[in-house]
Amino acid sequence: MDALELLRLNLLSPMVLAFALGVLARLVKSDLAFPEAMYTALSIYLLFAIGFKGGVELSKTPLLLLLLPALATLFLGLFRPLLGYAVARRFLGVSRPDAGALAAHYGSVSAVTFLAALTFAQAVGHRPEGFMPTLVALLEVPGIVLALLLAKRGGGDLGEALREVLTGKSVVLLLGGLGIGALSGEAGMERVKPFFVDPFYGALTLFLMDLGMVAASRFSALRQVGFRLVLFGTLLPLFHGALGVYLGHLVGLSVGGATVLGAMSASASYIAAPAAVRIALPEANPSLYLAASLAVTFPFNLVLGIPLYHALAVALGR
Repeated sequence: MDALELLRLNLLSPMVLAFALGVLARLVKSDLAFPEAMYTALSIYLLFAIGFKGGVELSKTPLLLLLLPALATLFLGLFRPLLGYAVARRFLGVSRPDAGALAAHYGSVSAVTFLAALTFAQAVGHRPEGFMPTLVALLEVPGIVLALLLAKRGGGDLGEALREVLTGKSVVLLLGGLGIGALSGEAGMERVKPFFVDPFYGALTLFLMDLGMVAASRFSALRQVGFRLVLFGTLLPLFHGALGVYLGHLVGLSVGGATVLGAMSASASYIAAPAAVRIALPEANPSLYLAASLAVTFPFNLVLGIPLYHALAVALGR
């Protein structure tokens, strides 16, 4: 399968098309809108399902097989916010709180980008390792913590922000789902499979439609913050993604696993990170970090980034 065919397959997937429909609906000022309760229900369902399915696979995975990928993921969780903070300060010239906010978003992970990469890898015949959701949980928190520490110079409540991250729904659902899946195993999965496996991608498609509308609502902020933010939101993820793919290859992940780790590394959080930043760095500009993560990086990865990380994983795997 050549690069153009892979790109076509990604662009014409129901998830990407649903995201585009959401963007279009907002651009033409449609009255289409998801109720807040529906958005919350979908996010809870998806996060728990990711964790649960990962826990089931984890119950069948020897710990030694997980050790090196986990160490590589922790390294990414510490390196990415350091680089993001430095680039934001020097290239964008923003204040310390704004640089810390950006570093928190680009040091954490987007669970939806992870799902899109997982779907893409499976669609092209490269099934990732089953323990990948464990790595999502490992990547979620360290980058946010380090970024807040880098930016923290008085103001805000760092302890409260860390509590918000650790007890936030994304971490609780991912880790809780992992634990339940690991304890109940394959027998437990068989009992809930009709709810957590078969409808999963339909729920993801609806969730991405809503995210398309949210992303489109942030487009106006890009005109205020300038073209440099667009470069920041595309070039930094590309470097992070290439590093993630390379490290995945080094620690023995399959082509599919390296692709997914690359996409995870290239992603920017828009669930856990905004909650933490809002508390610890109240002076940071939300238009800056939300426009970068949602209006630039997320659609870039969804449309172009994931096929690029896959192409690199294939090249390294030869």
